[in-house]
Amino acid sequence: MKESLFGELSVIGMRGCEQFVSQVDYYLKEWRRHGGDDSFIVPVECPRFGTGEAKGLLHESMRGHDVYIICDTFNYGVTYKMYGQTVPMSPDDHYADLKRILGAIGGKARRISVIMPMLYEGRQHKRSARESLDCALMLQELESMGVENIITFDAHDPRVQNAIPLCGFDSVRPTYQMLKALVRNVPDIVLDKDDLIFISPDEGAMDRCMYYSSVLGVDIGMFYKRRDYSRIVNGRNPITAHEYLGPDLSGKDVIIVDDMISSGDSLLDVAYQLKEKGVKRIFAFTTFGLFTDGPDKFTKAYEDHIIDKVFATNLTYRNPEVTNCDWFVDVNMCKYVSYIIDTLNHDETISDLLNPVKRIDALVEKHKADASSQIKMHFDN
Repeated sequence: MKESLFGELSVIGMRGCEQFVSQVDYYLKEWRRHGGDDSFIVPVECPRFGTGEAKGLLHESMRGHDVYIICDTFNYGVTYKMYGQTVPMSPDDHYADLKRILGAIGGKARRISVIMPMLYEGRQHKRSARESLDCALMLQELESMGVENIITFDAHDPRVQNAIPLCGFDSVRPTYQMLKALVRNVPDIVLDKDDLIFISPDEGAMDRCMYYSSVLGVDIGMFYKRRDYSRIVNGRNPITAHEYLGPDLSGKDVIIVDDMISSGDSLLDVAYQLKEKGVKRIFAFTTFGLFTDGPDKFTKAYEDHIIDKVFATNLTYRNPEVTNCDWFVDVNMCKYVSYIIDTLNHDETISDLLNPVKRIDALVEKHKADASSQIKMHFDN
């Protein structure tokens, strides 16, 4: 039985995270037998002046507390007023509010951990030419403000933690939660190498596919991107073609794995090519479903029988337009985040939480047993 706490637990949800933090608080109260109106959530706010300037306010003391701040810097669904205009909050606005709350705590907390599911400026993680290193600067700034642990999910490049070698940094992958959602929503999926293959849409996602492949014992394939380096469109060199490398795909179910869907153009281009190669069904696993261009392209691909399901976590804001689509499956991560907070607050290791192999093995065995039972019932009838 867990007894010793590092400090009194306090959970702060930044603006736009209220629903997520409420579910996290529910699990924490269940496990610790808190009843009634007791809550681990600390109310905070960042009121703004008419010019758009703001300040951070705490409504109770954090002295000696073990504080966990959950911040979704990509929630554009919340707004504020500036010069009478309604302005959606940008990642910069969310990050500035996070720093305001850290400033309001003023170094009085016993320990501060920031849970930032999608790392702010995570795609600006390396320098190629005269560029800023925004992600590294952000991490160093949080460390200088007293943050001891930074927990993120599926970092675009976890090597950025080298910027803060003396600060805790964990990049968590929702591997188990994705597979659990898959078997629940696609009960006839067969998890073996004869029927299933994982596909990486580019070189950067290969390590994610390799993990699924090694745990489940199935094959992998990949696409590599040909880019036009002579021009820049929307801040990047445009992709001219996707080329496939891997085994034959005929008649197999395919799962495309990536850390995020931004516009979705690359994933859909890969999906259309996969259909031409004779695959059976196409599913996508993505930690962050941003859908910056809206859901219409995916809805058309679903109606054209190109994609079957897209699995994305609730770690970042998703437009209701997307979550209401027939092809979208929401992967709830609230309980997992609660486990992380509860374990760290008891000053215990989260290694078992970060390595879900045993849970995946048990899930696969249960799924195979259920499938065998269904087949037996079919023949008995």
